[in-house]
Amino acid sequence: MMMFASSSLGSEALAQSRSTWLLYYYAPPSDAHMRSLLPVGLAGVILFVDGFTGALYNPLVGHLSDRTRSRLGRRLPYIIYATPLWALFALLTFTPPQNAGTAVIAAYMFLSVELYAVFSTLSGGPFQALLPEIAVTSAERLRLVGMRVYFGAAGGGAGLVLGSLLVDHAGFKAMALTMALLALGLRYLGMAGAWSHSSRTQAPATMPLRTSLRTTFANHQFLLFLPSVVLFQLGVQMILASLPYYVRAVLNVDKTGTWVAILTAVAIVSMLASLQVSSRLARRTSKRHAYRMAMLGAACVFPALAVAGLLPAIPEWLQIAAVMAIAGPALSGVYLFPDAITADIIDDDSNATGMRREAMYYGAANLVQQTAGSLGPLFLSGLLILGDTHSDQLGLRLVGPAAGLLVFAGYLIFRHYNLPDDVLIEPVVAV
Repeated sequence: MMMFASSSLGSEALAQSRSTWLLYYYAPPSDAHMRSLLPVGLAGVILFVDGFTGALYNPLVGHLSDRTRSRLGRRLPYIIYATPLWALFALLTFTPPQNAGTAVIAAYMFLSVELYAVFSTLSGGPFQALLPEIAVTSAERLRLVGMRVYFGAAGGGAGLVLGSLLVDHAGFKAMALTMALLALGLRYLGMAGAWSHSSRTQAPATMPLRTSLRTTFANHQFLLFLPSVVLFQLGVQMILASLPYYVRAVLNVDKTGTWVAILTAVAIVSMLASLQVSSRLARRTSKRHAYRMAMLGAACVFPALAVAGLLPAIPEWLQIAAVMAIAGPALSGVYLFPDAITADIIDDDSNATGMRREAMYYGAANLVQQTAGSLGPLFLSGLLILGDTHSDQLGLRLVGPAAGLLVFAGYLIFRHYNLPDDVLIEPVVAV
């Protein structure tokens, strides 16, 4: 479990560093001391289109993995061969031709992020689908996902804090190379941990793709759960991606990366400090209740960023740091519960269909999450057009309330989810 969970450190470091810095790298604010490669609106549209098209790979890879028959089982071959290419294109995204025109740079950005999405899905989808095989009971799933959260938090620290420091002191390419190598090494370590626990005898699913998709999206509990995750993650994504702009506009400092590192470190420490409280609440009540409380907390805290830095007699940096610290307990929910709840839904589906379709459910969830997540850069860039500088902060001030409204909508939908934490199932084994 520990080795499997350690992969979250690398994948989170890579994902968070890209989420925070990719838009900023291609389209920095007008008063930053670096060349703008693309207009912010164009870069946001590219990331939106890539997120939408990249999301389509998830159910296709999930369906393919569920139906695979090999001597290594249904998951491991994809992880072995796709992981190095995932890391390679993570690096190449930050190496565009510097002296080319806007059209060439835009084409390069789109192609590199698209290939990154392909191999990220081929490696990450089957890896994620191993979770229900490694952790069978609700208690085991909470423990395993809890381990992943700790490693993921360390990865978030590496991506947001170390990555931001590398941006300031070594440049974007050094940051991208460091994160890519970290993700590569730890994904293989996680695979090694799962190697002997990955089933070689599980019967491949036999549903055709269209039937499998229709059955998945007809699952009532899944339809109540999925929008809540999408809206919660979208709100968090907008908050994190706005931090470099927030630091630049509100604090008016040149070392943007250093201050982003400080603020994200505050959020991560606060999240880790509250993780056991969230886990204990889930064990005493249910995962669904604890997840609801996390969403409600985020919906209340995120809008406070609208006034952070405006209060008199209190340093601006301290006001922003206070909001990030208060948001920590809510952030633990978006990392601790979704994968464990999805595993419960998969068990319930197994009773109804007689098939184990882990990768399709995670793939379908990722399809919707990434499709909706592609709206994050688009929403953010649209708000930033309204004002993202020290003298004009209107758009930036609207990010927190917008993120809070998204999470609150997810909370309202998830209130109707009622699947128990432990679903008893009979194993489906190949004959």
